[in-house]
Amino acid sequence: MMSNLPMTLITDILSRLAVKPLLRFRCVSKPWCALIDDPDFIRLHLNRSIKTKSNLSLILRDCYISSVNFNSLDNVIELDHPLKCPEFGTEVLGSCDGLICLYNGEEDVCIWNPSTRKHRNLPSTPIEFPDYFTSCQYIIYGFGYDSLTDDYKLVRMIQFYGDDWDSFDSEVKVYSLKSNSWRRIQDFPYYLRYKRGYGVLVGSALHWVVSRKYESDTANLVAAFDLTDEKYRLVPQPEFSDKDFHMNVGELDGCLCILCNYVQVRIDMWVMNNYGVKESWTKLFSIAQPQVIRSFEFVTPLAYSKSGREVLLVQDNKKLIWYDLEHKKVKNIKIHGLPEYFETEMCVESLVPLKGGGETNGKKQNEQENKKKNQKKNGKKRDGFLSQGFKLVL
Repeated sequence: MMSNLPMTLITDILSRLAVKPLLRFRCVSKPWCALIDDPDFIRLHLNRSIKTKSNLSLILRDCYISSVNFNSLDNVIELDHPLKCPEFGTEVLGSCDGLICLYNGEEDVCIWNPSTRKHRNLPSTPIEFPDYFTSCQYIIYGFGYDSLTDDYKLVRMIQFYGDDWDSFDSEVKVYSLKSNSWRRIQDFPYYLRYKRGYGVLVGSALHWVVSRKYESDTANLVAAFDLTDEKYRLVPQPEFSDKDFHMNVGELDGCLCILCNYVQVRIDMWVMNNYGVKESWTKLFSIAQPQVIRSFEFVTPLAYSKSGREVLLVQDNKKLIWYDLEHKKVKNIKIHGLPEYFETEMCVESLVPLKGGGETNGKKQNEQENKKKNQKKNGKKRDGFLSQGFKLVL
């Protein structure tokens, strides 16, 4: 019987299970409940899932939020998330350790664990417009984990531009899950390149493609924001033989990636195997167009297969494909219910709690929040700035 087994063995067995049975097993006994709720066990379970590529899913966002099991890649399942609203779509701002940060078209942002069905609504924080700037061009987010303080943080970065586009100002605020509060930090010193470029999380740093000047396609840089010391840094890049490409960044198996799109010619993908070390950059693959794949705009890496011989890619936010690294061939993936156009995040099942109070599991709170939203909608006015999808409080 399990009761006769040593606790170390029970811990090892339970750490290999999915979250759903673990939540049921909390009712077995008080010792089991205490074990499953223990932070060390939660971290053990999370690390094992990541290492073995188990309990993984793809989070898809179109008009709805859906998921696909990574192992089977068969059916799309719509998720009943806490910001679901028929009037507004929902953005996925980032995913980390099984927590997903969501934002809808009003002023609501929340952090949600879809495995435990717990969520935390974030307090709003106003945009502090600087002098001589009356509108903002970019509102960008990034979500990740600070291992030093054991805290999850959301970064909101806003850039304001002058009429000549040669002058800009910025506002950067960081939300702490542990303190449930926002605070402003030092301004961001670079031009953000993409309006929808949510921060790419690698380790404890978020990454964006930036430039020193507004119109500078051939001089793109990769800037990192360290969630631990909250400093900005530039990441060293590979020695490119040809710099005439469109750059983007990604993450693959915990490594930073640079994707070089030589339009209508090929896409090169570089991987930084040792973070921060320029010499560790290696070219993982080069996909020619249209010899390997029909003409496409871009690809995004998601994950290696369990064998490590293939990479799961998203092509043009329209289809999922396996790329065989050895044979340099592509295999299309057919998934029932896949949206026509979607954005994708990898997510691991976890027991990670939303610390610091305010964690909810309730349909009751959701009902109360929906009532408040309906009250807000009556007579709500939006100016030209808000009608473009921006908001004054987030």
